[in-house]
Amino acid sequence: MFSSFLRPQWRPLSRLFHSRNPLHPPSGRLPTYARRTAYVFLGVGLGYTLDRQYNASAIGRNVHTLWTCLAIALDYKLNFKPENADGIPALQERVAQRVYDLLTSNGGLYIKIGQAIGNNAALLPKPLQEKFSKLFDDAPQVPYSVVDSVFRKEFGRPPAGPDGVFEIFEEQAAASASIAQVHRAKLKTDDGSDLWVAVKVQKPDVSKQVEWDLGAFRAVMWVYENYLFDLPVYFVVDFITDHLRRELDFELEAKNAQRTADFVASEPRLADRVYIPKVFPELSTKKVMVAEWIDGVRLSDKRGIGRLMNDDTLDPTPQLPHPTADRFPRLRGGAEWVMKTMIELFSAQIFDWGWVHCDPHPGNIIVRPHPDPRRQRQGQAQFVLLDHGLYVRLPETFQMQYARLWQGLLTLDFNVIKGVAEEWGIGMPDLFASATLMRPVRFKEQEGGLPDFENMNDYERGVVMKEKLKGFLTDTDRMPKELIFIGRNMRIVQGNNQAFGSPVNRIRITGYWASRSLATAHTHTLTPTARVRSLAQHAVFRAVMLSLDLVFWATKVRQWASRTFGWLWGAAAARGDGFEDEIERSMRSFAKSNFGVDIPENVFEG
Repeated sequence: MFSSFLRPQWRPLSRLFHSRNPLHPPSGRLPTYARRTAYVFLGVGLGYTLDRQYNASAIGRNVHTLWTCLAIALDYKLNFKPENADGIPALQERVAQRVYDLLTSNGGLYIKIGQAIGNNAALLPKPLQEKFSKLFDDAPQVPYSVVDSVFRKEFGRPPAGPDGVFEIFEEQAAASASIAQVHRAKLKTDDGSDLWVAVKVQKPDVSKQVEWDLGAFRAVMWVYENYLFDLPVYFVVDFITDHLRRELDFELEAKNAQRTADFVASEPRLADRVYIPKVFPELSTKKVMVAEWIDGVRLSDKRGIGRLMNDDTLDPTPQLPHPTADRFPRLRGGAEWVMKTMIELFSAQIFDWGWVHCDPHPGNIIVRPHPDPRRQRQGQAQFVLLDHGLYVRLPETFQMQYARLWQGLLTLDFNVIKGVAEEWGIGMPDLFASATLMRPVRFKEQEGGLPDFENMNDYERGVVMKEKLKGFLTDTDRMPKELIFIGRNMRIVQGNNQAFGSPVNRIRITGYWASRSLATAHTHTLTPTARVRSLAQHAVFRAVMLSLDLVFWATKVRQWASRTFGWLWGAAAARGDGFEDEIERSMRSFAKSNFGVDIPENVFEG
């Protein structure tokens, strides 16, 4: 009866092997794993297709963003160590390339965010500065069929045709950027007159991507501050995302343009020199804006501006024709008139109006002959400001503080600068002063010497810089977020002036408007005694400006001598460098000695 129990049970070798080896499941389970794998790939592929087709790849862009940021974070955690000091430059190169690839491949709002960072990137590692400087807000135009669909959705009719919005609508875009493109069109008029307009059309993908993109930006900044780098960066997120959302509302942009036009008309020193194109609210929606078409020469066309303004220093080949400038008569004033008007306009915005255009890059500025025939015959130009999507409002308290800061900076009043910095929760007043003036400032009152960066390795320099930045932002709750965009405006304006050879003293003009605003524009908030004191301080300020003028004119003389006689008064004179070029070299030296950071040449150009 036990024989069957004692007899060995022989089984096929293959069954014995597979049943005891967990690495080889029974053959019946292989199809199950294969099916599950196929379902996963099918689901991912379907999700990718749906996201790309109906959601403008918003989810895919976020996955790309989070993956890139995770790779950057891990790279820093693993390789930013004292024993790897020699490998830190290579680490910074890898990070810079990853960030640049992310911003350019995702496009859209990522370009805007990258530009916002880039305009405040002077203290980032050199590879990042160089990559950010290559970010341009241009993009391929979307097909006309897409534009047609936008019009039918917004207006219920096509752009042109018998029942169209316009009499003529040029299908080829005149310009295309990351979030919109501009077409030229002709209005339908009762009298048959030729009235051409610029039609700004928002690209449909942007509205689908915006909340996903801003959500990813918010998440990345929060993780970087709280878990990875321990640097105060998240405090700017709400302010930046709010203003980027506003930039996508073209009805709001039309209102911004009208408000700026009203401010310009109210300022006698600018009313005849500056022009804001007329907008057509009845033809504008949240995704389409119509404004007057302006013919002229863009500030980005340096040679064209030289030809138009009769400035030989900017037009090295006067014998060659120019496709745009040659259509207009020659005007008076040269680059000096253009730069003076530009700086006075933005100074008025900051110190008097409290309403600041935050994207004054050269493509958004046009110079044209004055439309009044009499003034045109006299050779008078007009400065036209475009693209009114990004503005920041300044509270009057901030305006007074900022004006007081500028007055204190230029009279080297350390107590004033320190007081404003403390009110704003900012430490290190000398660094704060340098960032505001865009020129190096050091005070004898500041304690402690400079770090010996020359004898530090890359890891040690990075640690010191991190501590300095944390010491600079001592209380982010009190720091005015408006400084982010004011700094952007200031840096682009400086770059524009520098690109044209520094024909005017930017610091003096800006400082004059700041001091004047304290003496006149905001006096209703002062007591009589404080008002008299403010006027006296303005008089002292005017006297102090004489020394700055001497430095500026000495630079102008060197420029003139270099161009005229080829005198080599040092390397700067040999290159014909201007006042802003010397300031930039001083700032690069300041950044090197205070932070151990190498700033590339022309980092401040607009």
